[in-house]
Amino acid sequence: MNLKTYLCPMAALTVAGLISGCASSGVKNPSGVPVTEMRADERGFVAGTGMESQDLVAVTDKMARSVLNTPQIASAQGVPRIVLDPVVNETRFPINKEMFLTRIRAQLNSKSQGKVLFLARDRMKTLENERALKQSGQVTSTSDPRVVEFKGADYFLTGTLQSLTTKTSAGTSDYILYTFQLIDARTSDIIWEDMAEMKKQGLEDAAYR
Repeated sequence: MNLKTYLCPMAALTVAGLISGCASSGVKNPSGVPVTEMRADERGFVAGTGMESQDLVAVTDKMARSVLNTPQIASAQGVPRIVLDPVVNETRFPINKEMFLTRIRAQLNSKSQGKVLFLARDRMKTLENERALKQSGQVTSTSDPRVVEFKGADYFLTGTLQSLTTKTSAGTSDYILYTFQLIDARTSDIIWEDMAEMKKQGLEDAAYR
């Protein structure tokens, strides 16, 4: 057998091996648990006694519906404007508490058919810069560039998260109270308030981030 005859099959095997290796590349962990895609409102197998995604979805859905049924909103003359005021987290769980108001706002914006408007107060610096550019003539505006009006709030939407925890040798028990309020910006009256409460028990405590 000459060298060429020997090398050709070997080269073919090498190329086939490389292609096969590329095709089967990827991260595999046969001893681990594969990722499971779930709905946000579904309770998963990785769970604790604290706040989880299904709780957030249930609570914010309830609050969005409740806000729309409030007489001051449902029968308002004109469109009420709302500003989000930070949620107070008095629980033991170090969660991103603002997710509750963010989801309530998104639900109302997408499903209220324009019955309420939210003011972007968290973007005030950007808005003020834009107003200055228009007033100085550096950028054009479809309306009068000298008139850039920032609307005032009719209501503030805020909430509080509170919990009661019991730990014994038998496990951990957490009761969580979610309360949200709509506050009149002129009178400070609480024109709407609603709540949700949940209690969970488990053998092991979970870590929340």
